[in-house]
Amino acid sequence: MKAIELKNVSFSYEGTEEKVLKNVNFYVDYGEVALLSGLSGEGKSTLLSLISGIIPNVTAGVAAGEILIDGKGIRGEKLSEVCRRVGVVLQNADNQIIQKYVEDEIAFGCENFAFPPEKISAQIGRVCRIMRLDEKWLTRSLSGGQKQRLITASALATGQKILLLDEPLANLDTDGAELLMNILRSLARAGYAVLVVEHRLDMVLPYADSVWNILRGEVTRIENKREYLLSQAVAIEDNSQRHGFGGILFDIRGVGYKVKDREILKEVSFTVGKNERLLLLGENGCGKTTLLRLIARLCKPTKGEIAQTLDPAFGKRKHGKSWFKRVGVVYQNPNYQLFMPTVEKEIGFNAVSVEYAGEMARLFGVEHLKNRHPQSLSEGQKRRVSIAAVAAGRPEVLILDEPTVGQDYAGLCALVEILNNLHDKTDNTMITVTHDMRCAEALCDRAVLIRDGKAAESGGKELVRDYFFEKYNDRGKIHES
Repeated sequence: MKAIELKNVSFSYEGTEEKVLKNVNFYVDYGEVALLSGLSGEGKSTLLSLISGIIPNVTAGVAAGEILIDGKGIRGEKLSEVCRRVGVVLQNADNQIIQKYVEDEIAFGCENFAFPPEKISAQIGRVCRIMRLDEKWLTRSLSGGQKQRLITASALATGQKILLLDEPLANLDTDGAELLMNILRSLARAGYAVLVVEHRLDMVLPYADSVWNILRGEVTRIENKREYLLSQAVAIEDNSQRHGFGGILFDIRGVGYKVKDREILKEVSFTVGKNERLLLLGENGCGKTTLLRLIARLCKPTKGEIAQTLDPAFGKRKHGKSWFKRVGVVYQNPNYQLFMPTVEKEIGFNAVSVEYAGEMARLFGVEHLKNRHPQSLSEGQKRRVSIAAVAAGRPEVLILDEPTVGQDYAGLCALVEILNNLHDKTDNTMITVTHDMRCAEALCDRAVLIRDGKAAESGGKELVRDYFFEKYNDRGKIHES
């Protein structure tokens, strides 16, 4: 019996006649890891929402065809009934985390399934060990990658034999991504059915038993995994014409940061040059996002200081709107900064002019979405809108936290080229965090590796190359399969 089967499924969202899915025939067997890939906005998340019962129980629309779970149709079933058989890890971790502590978050689903207390305790301990989490951590203090591991742990704890994961590797470093894929591979060997939607094909394909692609609402099976991988995992060339910098812009001196008893940064010291492209490297939870926030003055160090030459008046008056016109921050989660009713108004909100806002919309390929609500977009589209909105203010410093998340390969290549062209055109200082090895070198002149709460190494593109080579050297999986 197939774990999941779709027969001639079509779907359009409420209020539109456009079909997101068209006569889809698709299946996942028990005992396999299946990968669903495709361009951003093509309907991958829609397909998962149909299988999990989110559509039509939460999101309305018109569906045709048959969706079977364990050979039984789910039409008319409540969301709670479907969820007892299907575990779901959504694309946005913050939308799933509701508890204050890690142990309470994992316990929440188990309690809803009426697990006895001793089983809940055992499950918490088991999945925390597997996913390298501390039961006592505050969920709000977790990095993006740690949050991703937490929601995956919560799904594993409830024990459903069918698992759906929507871009689970989006914010994971290489070690974290490999850890998760090994876990999913082990679960499949134990008889689970695992369906993964993901753009980081280099990390998923070596573990996948079957591969499916979605394009213009139609789903097809990919037979040649190696050929498909090679077309999607080539490192992107650096198209920037600017190299070097004009003096020190930020001087980070012995900076530390603590949340209660948890020390995130210990003693970080390095400089950021004016007009340079700096890349921060490091594992999930090492403090990269915290460091970006400190540089942007969204929070204050608990130790040390960050001197800067961007605004000589700092210290004589309070920083406010004028500072953030000069320093633009693109958050790891675009939902935190998209608040206007349309894409056009979002990009125009902080723009230097109406004309420049329009230019950014065209440049980032979102002009055709101008009348859409930003929160109605796919995660990849949200990402491009959030970057376009910040870039429209023409900031002198552009801070980018995982800017390439949710991008298909073509979108990734285009985004890197756009960011580098903007850097050349505006002479901005660009500070980036990314775990994507395909684009890391192309986004930097210099890199700093954060390890054990300190700036462990600093160097050029060779440091980026060595960092990722170390992660992949023992596996060579990109060239297998």
